[in-house]
Formats: sequence, structure tokens, C-alpha cells
Amino acid sequence: MKNQHSNHLLQLTLATLFISTSGALGKYIDLPTPVVIWWRCFLGGLFLYALCYYKKFDLKVHSRKDAVAITISGLLLGAHWITYFYALKLSNVAIGMLSLFTFPIMTTFLEPLFIKVKFDPVYILLGVMVLFGIYLLAPEFNLESTYVKGILFGLLSALFFALRNIMSKKLVSSYNGTRIMLYQVSILSIVLAPTLFYFGTSGIKTEFPYVIMLALVTTAMGHTMLVNSLKHFTVSTASIINSTQPIFGIIIAFIFLNEIPTLNTYLGGSLILATVIIESVRSRNK
Repeated sequence: MKNQHSNHLLQLTLATLFISTSGALGKYIDLPTPVVIWWRCFLGGLFLYALCYYKKFDLKVHSRKDAVAITISGLLLGAHWITYFYALKLSNVAIGMLSLFTFPIMTTFLEPLFIKVKFDPVYILLGVMVLFGIYLLAPEFNLESTYVKGILFGLLSALFFALRNIMSKKLVSSYNGTRIMLYQVSILSIVLAPTLFYFGTSGIKTEFPYVIMLALVTTAMGHTMLVNSLKHFTVSTASIINSTQPIFGIIIAFIFLNEIPTLNTYLGGSLILATVIIESVRSRNK
């Protein structure tokens, strides 16, 4: 049982590493955000469909209720990605990613409202630690600051992400993670298609290798593994463990974008990492 838990925890950590590449890629890719998200969904959908075809997954949706839930969760995922990429472009990878990771505390309060999960008071303490870490990023609240605007977009993205994960949790009992992600990105490919005509895609040729990486590694692999992990963890536990994502993202941004974190970023990141370690130990001993 302990070995099984370790394997599930390892898979969740690997999913987190893959998803963390979105920070550097989102900051680096020089295309309008809705266009980047469309390519991410379209190419990610092709990879996911190929995997479903290879594994002979039944792609039929079981009920109208499930179709509505899948559609809403897909729209929430799109809203999360778009606001998150704006957060990255307005600030930097460290602040964009760390501000997003208020979503664990949002999840702990929202999850009991949607799913029959007992609220654990310890999550309040862990959430406060994450919240204080975010505070360290912008001690002076000034709406004229692009960094503050980036944090606000990150907070909005966190809310969308928390709601999307909760809805996905309700779907994983009937559908595997690959199918759920395929449904979600397919919906977004349709919804965001008009943005191609509005913004144009003239710059895609030079950005294509990075867009492919975003679609394959970050989306098709990372997010599918994250959704699958919801079978083995509560959304709150998965969210807090997933908070290692900014740490990975900051390291990747330092290596490839030469973004050097400030002292406040180190302090805030350390608080977030501390909540991950605490929750990892707690979830292992449950």
C-alpha cells in the first residue's frame, strides 16, 4: 500500500514538472495569448486523440449531464490558461506561477461545497502559509504596477483552475484522464477558433517548436497525468502537492530565460514548498 502511494505521488510530481514548463513557454512564445491557447488545444487534442485511438478508448459521452460538466470544465480550463498567460506576460515567470498557486487554498474551501469531502482544518493553516507567500511577492499594492496586474490575473486564473479540478474530480470515476483532457481541449479548439481570424497566425512559423512542446509535454502529458492523479488523491491534496510547480518553473526560467528571482520570491516560494512537504507527509500517513 505504501509502495502504491509512493508511485502515485511520483506520477503526480512528474505531472507537476511537465506542467511547470508552461511558465517559461508562456512567457517566451511571442504570439497573442488566445492564439497560443488555440494551438495548444488543437495540437494537444491531436496527440490525445492518437493516444485514445492506440489504446482503443471509447470516446462516447455517457449522458447529457456529463456532457454539460465536460463543457463547463473545458471552458474553465481555457479561462485558467488565458488569464495565466496574461499573468506571465505582465510580470515574470516566478510571480505569475506563484500567484497562481493560491488555488490550493481556494480548492480547500470550494471542494466540500461540490464534493462529499470532509473539510480538514489543517488546510486553513497550509492555505494561510501559501497566501502569506503570495503577499511577499507584492508588499505594495499599486494597480498601476504591471506586476500587481500580473498577480491579479494569477489569482483569477487560480479560481478558474480550482473549479476546473473540482469538476474533473467528479468525472474521473467514469472517464480516464486522457479522455477528459481530449474532451476539454476539443471544446476549447472550437470556442477559440474565431481568435485566429481576429489576431492572425503569421508568427506561428518561428514559434512552432515551442508551441508543439507546450501542446505535447505541458498539455497532453502533464495535464492528463494530473487529472489521472485525482483518482488517488483529494483535489485539495493534489493541489497542494502540485504547488511544487512554481519551484520547477522558476528553475526552468532561470536556466532558459535568465530570470533571477528576488529575495521575496525565494521567501514566498519557500513557504509554498513547505506546505507541499507537510501535505505530502500527511497524505502518506493517512
